[in-house]
Amino acid sequence: MPLVNAEIRELQPGEEALAAAALLELRPRFGDAAALTRRASAQRAAGYRIVAAFEPGEREAAAAAGFRVAENLAWGRHLYVDDLSTRATSRGRGHGARLMRWLAEQARRDGCAELHLDSGVGPERESAHRLYFGERMRIASYHFTRKLS
Repeated sequence: MPLVNAEIRELQPGEEALAAAALLELRPRFGDAAALTRRASAQRAAGYRIVAAFEPGEREAAAAAGFRVAENLAWGRHLYVDDLSTRATSRGRGHGARLMRWLAEQARRDGCAELHLDSGVGPERESAHRLYFGERMRIASYHFTRKLS
């Protein structure tokens, strides 16, 4: 597919639904766009923000990234990418790379020294991992998790 000259912009409060279709492809457990939109909107209180890529003439985002700026002892001030997803119909057009570059620039604007994200494992994530390596990211740690009942 050819690269598309997409508009990249941060979504404002109330615009979360524009990114719902893209984010649902990464987070299908929310079931539908309305549930995901409510969750993303509620997370704004904790600093969650969304940037999205829009193809010319399209209202819904082709790709979106949910992120937050935080500070901790391990990383100092940093931008953490919670979600990064491109709709299946828009993959291969450079949206993910453009969003990663926007996120790196936003991190600099927000005074961050680092950009972080976690990614799932498995063959279905290989294209995402190629993108991250291509954007000069590296595997820096293991992420451990434990389900609590």
